[in-house]
Amino acid sequence: MHDSSFVLTIHPQAEYDWDKCILRNPITGERPDFTEIIARTVGNEAGSYLISVNVEVKILEKAATEQSETVARNLPKGKGVITSVNPQKLLAS
Repeated sequence: MHDSSFVLTIHPQAEYDWDKCILRNPITGERPDFTEIIARTVGNEAGSYLISVNVEVKILEKAATEQSETVARNLPKGKGVITSVNPQKLLAS
């Protein structure tokens, strides 16, 4: 049996499909290779195996999603600039 913890990041609005759902090792940042994990579980012995894989997911912690707000600022000349602002960081300042 192989127990591991991973960080799952979900970005439904990501530009590329491979960035919409990312699973990473929390220490190294590497994406897990499940074939390697399964091979270690069967002892890396040569042969072909018919296997059953059970996936149990436990949420250990959920980090707050950082959201950006777009605000318009007025410049002295009357021109506006659009700025991205993180409200959590503003509150912490």
